Amino acid sequence: MNPAVRLLAARSLRTHRRAWAAVFAAVAVVSALLGVLALALGSTALGHARVERYAAAAVVVSGDHEVTWTAEPWGGEPRTTTEGLTERVRIPEAAVAVVRAVPGVRAAVPDHTFVVRERGTGPQDAPAACTGRSWAAAALAPYALTEGRAPRADDEAVVGAGLGLGTRDRTAGYRIVGVAAGPAAVYVTEAEARKRAGRPGELDAVGVVAEPGVPVDTLHARVRAALDSAGLKDTASGRPLRALTGDGRGDAEHLGAQPARWELLELLGAVSGAVVLVSVLVLASLVAQALQQRAAERELLLAVGATPRQVRAAAGREVVRVAVAAALFGALGAVPAFLALWTALRDRPGAAAEGLELAAPPWLFAAPLLTALLVTGLARLVVALGTGRQDRAPAGPGRARRVSGLVLLVLGVGSAGTATLQGGEAAGMAAGAATVTLVSGCALLGPWIAGAAMRVLDRPFRLLGGAPGRLAAAGAAARSRRLGAALTPVVLVTAFALVQLTAGATMERAATDQARAATTANLAVSGTTAEEVRRRPGVTAATDVLRSTVVLARDEAGTPRLDRLPVLGIDPDGLEGVLDPGVVAGDLDGLAGPGTVAVGADRADSLDARPGSTVRLRLGDGVEKDLRVVAVYERSLALGEFLFPKAGLAPHMTDPYPARVLARTVAGPERAVVPEQVVRPGAASNAVVAAGVVGAIGALTVLSVLSSLALIGAGRRRELRLLRQVGASAGQLRRMLGLEAGFLIAVGLLLGLVVAALPLTALSWAHTGGLPYLPPAQAALIAATVAVTVTAGVFGSHRPG
Repeated sequence: MNPAVRLLAARSLRTHRRAWAAVFAAVAVVSALLGVLALALGSTALGHARVERYAAAAVVVSGDHEVTWTAEPWGGEPRTTTEGLTERVRIPEAAVAVVRAVPGVRAAVPDHTFVVRERGTGPQDAPAACTGRSWAAAALAPYALTEGRAPRADDEAVVGAGLGLGTRDRTAGYRIVGVAAGPAAVYVTEAEARKRAGRPGELDAVGVVAEPGVPVDTLHARVRAALDSAGLKDTASGRPLRALTGDGRGDAEHLGAQPARWELLELLGAVSGAVVLVSVLVLASLVAQALQQRAAERELLLAVGATPRQVRAAAGREVVRVAVAAALFGALGAVPAFLALWTALRDRPGAAAEGLELAAPPWLFAAPLLTALLVTGLARLVVALGTGRQDRAPAGPGRARRVSGLVLLVLGVGSAGTATLQGGEAAGMAAGAATVTLVSGCALLGPWIAGAAMRVLDRPFRLLGGAPGRLAAAGAAARSRRLGAALTPVVLVTAFALVQLTAGATMERAATDQARAATTANLAVSGTTAEEVRRRPGVTAATDVLRSTVVLARDEAGTPRLDRLPVLGIDPDGLEGVLDPGVVAGDLDGLAGPGTVAVGADRADSLDARPGSTVRLRLGDGVEKDLRVVAVYERSLALGEFLFPKAGLAPHMTDPYPARVLARTVAGPERAVVPEQVVRPGAASNAVVAAGVVGAIGALTVLSVLSSLALIGAGRRRELRLLRQVGASAGQLRRMLGLEAGFLIAVGLLLGLVVAALPLTALSWAHTGGLPYLPPAQAALIAATVAVTVTAGVFGSHRPG
């Protein structure tokens, strides 16, 4: 390294330590946020379903709980995608005999599971539910007796210690004869378990216990070969059976774990793109601003004999020293932040899918260091590009920047327009692209936007602001690039907050409104069936509500996609006065026939489906069916994408017991239920991650505002001192800064609103047919946050005297 370069870099770091402190803070936060995301992505990618019931089994034979779809992209090789199933895929009992005959198998234990329900002590209590199994299958955990004995008769049971039965000697009609270690469960004889499972000739899985000394890999290969030789298939869709080992054994226990893991990965992937975009904009703006403020110093160094290469190398060395220290500091902070996020995800009830184990091997914690290197490289790249531009065009922002910004704005408006013509995920992707391009375009056009806004406000400032107003107007006219640099993060934080909060609030409001309109029942009951409710006095109509999922296969520009969608099963004959899906075509009476389905209006448009046409779906257990559309309804946000007759959905569910029963009674209020809790399918269990990441990005954008204003304030110290020397008072300078802060707040909020409004309107129109909605309290919070942040940044970094 050239000694002159080292000297220049060291002296500049000391001289501009306040400016570099702002860059240090931003780089540290960016590094920490990216480190947390890297850890979260790695942990989720390595995650698996927890192994509990089959912990003592070397191999578990089960059905295939994944479906695949292959399509050929335009001009490419065929591609295949996979999606998890949420309902149990059962296997033939013949698998037990096949596995028992395999050399090295000590025991092949059939596992029949069923749901045990016991009504609470109060008349309105919902029944407590737990898993029922044969006592022989308990040895696969293994769960041993802690007191009592094993069941011998069909009316006897052993209960798991987690059931919490206290001193009762009976549960769900069984006489308790023993207590076993483990979670809440009821263990009965094998004959009773087979009868209660209600699937003659079928079972859930076979747990294979190895002979001592037989390696798992060897046993797995033998079991796999025996199953293939026997040609056994699952009893639902006829797919080959699976032989699971290691962490894969948990897939046979917790069916929702793998689908939830993929949903979490998709969420983290989506927010990672937003984080990277925000990080690039923030770092590029801050580093470029730090370099721009030293233009005069750079010219002086060149005038006294320093070469452009030496000046560029010195600037790069400064940034690297600051960025390395900041990135490493942020990487260290990423570890406790990640652990706190995952603790919240694990401890909050319902936040994580049941049985999902998020892995965190020691080597994974090196990921933040890799992200720190990437952040450092990004900062170095910004310096190289910035100093290169200064060599070519030191006068200011050039034509290429203006053209690029305009092109991005046009592309953003076009993406927003495209979103209004599409539905579902396509609309969401187009709206997201519009947000990205519009924010990026505003960042490039910041100086011109600031200059144009100030030209509009120039006369009011000069007429109404007095001397401080004239100072503010003159300073803005002379330093439009500086004003644009201050405006960009304000627009960014406003647009980001509006998009994140408004999108969720709009969909939530529309879904709630649809749920209220759809639910015309005045009674909702759990722990029973519509058949039982209809026998009660005064009940005029009742329907069961079953909840499940289906998988829809489709091509997207030649790329295969499998979408898992929520659906409801209902009694078509019991809907009158109970449930109103808002039918726009066809008749729900047709759901009484076999092989029928009703489709939500948006989904029907995407599938080009109408009454009388056919849609192909994979039901919850993977069975593929062609279903005849009998009706199209509009309230799909509340009721799911498809409505099935209960008789058509129940055979494909693990537990076809109604989630709710909706009823209409002669006496009683017109409506007495909470509709959104009754008819809306369950939401995804990743709210903790979404809230944490959104909060972190919001904090980053707020920090970018403060850091940008701190950098600008550090560069204006000489200007403010000169104004004091020529006669401006401290009060006048404070009022000038107040006018500048007001300008940044007003223009930033307005421009951020415009940037967010285009994609939000497109997304809302595509999904709900209406305008976006944001609760007034949240809108006020955004405005107050921007106002407080900008005011604090302006007055905290500018010291007029």
